[in-house]
Amino acid sequence: MSTLRGKSGAITLGLIGYLFLVEIVSGILQGYYVPLISDLVKYLGIRDADFNWFEAAQLLVSALVVPILAKLGDMFGHKRILLVSTVLTALASWALVFADNFWTFLAAWALQGFYVVWLPLEVALIFDRGRRTGRGASQTRRAAGFLVVALETGAIVGALLGGRVFGWFGENVPLTLSVPAIAVTLVFFAILFGVPESTPLPGRSLDVVGFSLLTIALLLITSGLTFLRLNGPATWWVYLLLVAGVLVFLPFGIVELRHRDPAIDLRVLRQPNMWPVQLTAALIGISLLGAQAPLSAYAGTNQANGYGLGLDAADRSTLIGVYLISMIVGALLFPVVSRRLSPRVALIIAAFLVAIGYLLFLPFHLETWQVFLNMCVAGLGSGALVGALPAAAAAAAPRGQTGIAAALTNTTKTIGGSFASAVFGIVLAAGVLTAVGSTASSLAGYMTVWVICGVGALVAAVLLFFVPKLAFADTLDDETDASAADLTEPTASRPPVA
Repeated sequence: MSTLRGKSGAITLGLIGYLFLVEIVSGILQGYYVPLISDLVKYLGIRDADFNWFEAAQLLVSALVVPILAKLGDMFGHKRILLVSTVLTALASWALVFADNFWTFLAAWALQGFYVVWLPLEVALIFDRGRRTGRGASQTRRAAGFLVVALETGAIVGALLGGRVFGWFGENVPLTLSVPAIAVTLVFFAILFGVPESTPLPGRSLDVVGFSLLTIALLLITSGLTFLRLNGPATWWVYLLLVAGVLVFLPFGIVELRHRDPAIDLRVLRQPNMWPVQLTAALIGISLLGAQAPLSAYAGTNQANGYGLGLDAADRSTLIGVYLISMIVGALLFPVVSRRLSPRVALIIAAFLVAIGYLLFLPFHLETWQVFLNMCVAGLGSGALVGALPAAAAAAAPRGQTGIAAALTNTTKTIGGSFASAVFGIVLAAGVLTAVGSTASSLAGYMTVWVICGVGALVAAVLLFFVPKLAFADTLDDETDASAADLTEPTASRPPVA
């Protein structure tokens, strides 16, 4: 079989092809249900606002299970856990087909969030495979770019299919929901027969106490942010949840520093080639997960209000499509820029593109072409970072911790997105409440959203300057168990950055 590199154990094109299929399905799951939301609300007999609980529950489940599943992948093999998560996602997808009330649909929708661990597990599996050639880091960056292309392509395909399949099936909801369930079921066999297993380190153990404390902390923080968004800032007890969640990290840190095989190795996490990457994921999550709904709402706002674009549903779909295509371009360009400059510089450029894209909204937001241009610029940076951040984390982690390192970028991104959703919901709602005969306050709310997204990405770009220049570079012997700290200083055995 042909390979990306002509060495034994290199990443095969066949492997990338099978994982490409997995990410196509992941994208379909993210895009397919969006045009069906109003029809699902009618089918379940609920209010439009109740659908927020489905999204909140899925984000919560994904934040909780991704670190644990990734760690299990490091311990027992990333393919094995990828298969387990696919089975769980398939079961949840089929449960959606038969769910006919709010609570069963809520449970199934939440459990479908297991698919979020697919990309981190794939990145870890690819890096483990490429480690044997000494080119694991660059191969993983290239492969991750292709996976992001698959992810965004799947999202476009899913968004285009959802409403059309609903019409083809005579507006039959169960039959319509069976399509993504079939897709997830089929991709299980693609993984089973097409993806080789990674090589886990022997003698590992699961830090049950550490993961329990981490789960409690994430549960308190993400649920607090969710209730803050749904109930508003006047709900005093949500702040207690947030404070309690932060405080749980104190005993968590003590336990982790004493454990032989911790849930999260804090010593690795505090290395200069790791902590900026994780913080960047959280800061980029603000715009990547939190800004899309406000942007869609702004694009649909009638221009008679003094702002907005007045686009109908079809034109808003076009805007989203252009954004996703720009993300695909960004994902493909990232490994090219990394090879010509360096991975560190490419990450910095990508973060700056996100910042520039959102800050451009401040002076340029009244014309449709301006919004499209801004979203294209932000999309280039976002697309590059979606695959680059887990790949960078995997490259910075010592052997045996690639899965959990890549997964943490997803967890921090989810927390950043939850924070943004809560704050943006409050800001925009406050704008509506204070707008008495004037649209200035509502426009100021959107301005606030763009400023937070732009400044967050700008801070991420600055943090990435603290990453050592040779971080994420290929090594002559990635098979060694050198710690992540070894990347902080150049050595004679390490070639120049490609």
